[in-house]
Parts: sequence; C-alpha cells; structure tokens
Amino acid sequence: MKTILTPLARMFLASVMTFPGAPQAAEAPLPSVDTVLKRVVETSEKENENDRAFNQHYGYTRTKVTEYRNAHGDLKKREEKTSRNSPAVAPVAFHPSPSETKTEPEKSAGNKGAVTDANSNVRGKAFEKNDFALNGDLLGRFQFVLTGREILNGRPAFVLEFKPRKKDLPERNLKDRFINKAAGRLWVDEGDSVLVKAAVHLTEKVNVVGGLVGSIWKFDYVFDRERTPDGLWFTHGVDWHLEGREVIVRRTVDYHEEKSEVRKVW
Repeated sequence: MKTILTPLARMFLASVMTFPGAPQAAEAPLPSVDTVLKRVVETSEKENENDRAFNQHYGYTRTKVTEYRNAHGDLKKREEKTSRNSPAVAPVAFHPSPSETKTEPEKSAGNKGAVTDANSNVRGKAFEKNDFALNGDLLGRFQFVLTGREILNGRPAFVLEFKPRKKDLPERNLKDRFINKAAGRLWVDEGDSVLVKAAVHLTEKVNVVGGLVGSIWKFDYVFDRERTPDGLWFTHGVDWHLEGREVIVRRTVDYHEEKSEVRKVW
C-alpha cells in the first residue's frame, strides 16, 4: 500500500503547486536603481569594443527609410537607403583590423537630399547612438525609478522609468535641448547590464535657434537591441516620429532603421 500511496501523494502535491493561485517561488528582489545604473555605465565603456567585434564577425543588411509628410499628412518625400556589412572570412587565429571589414556604401532610392545633410532635426536629422553616451553627465540629468522586470527575447530585463531631474539643466547644443526635455522608459538586460531597449518622448516643445528657425513639439524615439549566441549586442531596430515647424512650414518625419540577414561569418 505504501508504494502506491507515495506516488499518488507526489502527484497530488505537484497538482496543488501548479494550480492557479497556488504559492510560487519568490522572485529575486530588485537591486537599487544606483546599482543598476552603475553597472550600465561600466558596460557602456566597452560598447566600442562590442561594436567592433560584431562588425568584424557578423554580416548584415541595414535599411533606413525616412518619410516626410506635410501638415495634412500627405507623403511628400520618401528616402530609402540600404547598406551591407560584409566582413572578410579570416583564417583561425587571425584578427583583422577595423579597416579590413568591408562596409558597402549606402544605396539610396527615392528623392535626393540625404537626411543627414540637414542642419537641424526639424528636417529629420537622425541622432546616432554615440550622441548619447551613458555617462555620469547624462544620467545626472534624470530621476530614475526601477519599476520591475520584463522578459525581452527570452532574457529578463530591469525596467526603469525616467524624467528630467530639474528645469535649469545646461544647454550647449540642440542635442542637450532634446535630452533635457526627454522622459520615458529603459530596459536593461539583467545578466549583461546592457541597455537593450528605450522608449523616449519629449515632455515640452523644443525650439531651434529661439524658435526663429523652427520648433519641435512631438518626438517619439524607440530602439531595441538583440544578443548574438556568442554574447555580442547589436541594434536591431530604430524608429522615431517627429512633428514640428521649419520657419513657417509644418512637417512630420518618420524614420525606420533595421538590421536584417544577420549572420556570423567567422
């Protein structure tokens, strides 16, 4: 009888523990905000090394699409650019320099006039990742709250919300004006302490040259990163939406960037 009851008891206990509402294993406590941010800053110091290794070992196609609309929402111009990163296949124990990694020039489709030639973000100039280095100066401008965890691409990530710390922050250029009026949410990979996703929006209107050249009253920015099997991180997608005025012309700009066909070469 004992040999029969023992398995039955185990089955009963297992069913109770998996029944909805039954007590589950406690989730690990959240660290402090300062601890998470400190680890992120330390990891960001290795970003260049990470990017260089990814570009040397992985091939990919990068597509950039920018669309301009007028005040009525009519599409006035569309630009599409495609470039490919094609690392040379190297023999074992050979490590190429960055110059030996071939990146094909971007090919444009659509109307001429590159977005990056614009003299202000009113025209849709894209900020680059390096424009927002995660350092003490940048993080000191915001108040952060660690709100919990989420699973991104099968990996746990800390979720932080942020907003400007105060009103009178230094403004040396247009980039500072955006940063000082930004708020949103960040996702930090719990294992690697890497910023894997960000969703940012403006809290106030940003004027360009005192509002004489233009102003931007809406700017939503999202990017996400993915991890390769060998532990390298790369930006998978970038999207932003801008609404503003250039002199007297109202415009809306939508930008999408994506890496596809990511594959390890060697």
